[in-house]
Amino acid sequence: MGFLIGRHTHSLDPKKRVTIPSEWREMLGNPKYVFVLPDQKQRCLNIIPQEEMEARLQSLRQQALFDPRLTVALRTIGANSEQLPLDVAGRIRISDRLLKFAGLTSSIAMVGAVRKIELWAPEALPPEDEIDQNALADAMAVAGF
Repeated sequence: MGFLIGRHTHSLDPKKRVTIPSEWREMLGNPKYVFVLPDQKQRCLNIIPQEEMEARLQSLRQQALFDPRLTVALRTIGANSEQLPLDVAGRIRISDRLLKFAGLTSSIAMVGAVRKIELWAPEALPPEDEIDQNALADAMAVAGF
């Protein structure tokens, strides 16, 4: 899997589908499906690649099947997530419930976050042509650049 970087603005089509950019689909290995989860801290959605989720599943398989805390955690994640197939044009149809959570109505800012794709209402992000050097410096420090 390649690095998911950059920012794209796409519109929901009349059937409320969003197209994942072709260069990102290629980096994901042209998957048959992706996972969509609401962010736990911010009003955006996360598209998690199949490969990333499978790595998490491998880790979960090492844990007890009937651990009560883990059962509740996985139930919560499962109830608030979607596994969505990509059509031949690379589109996915996210449920109205998740679109509403993130405030996605017509236009979507898709942000590559290296291992995942974030979906934002464009007005929730700084303008695309601005670079916040302080935020960039903080991000690079956290990521160990």
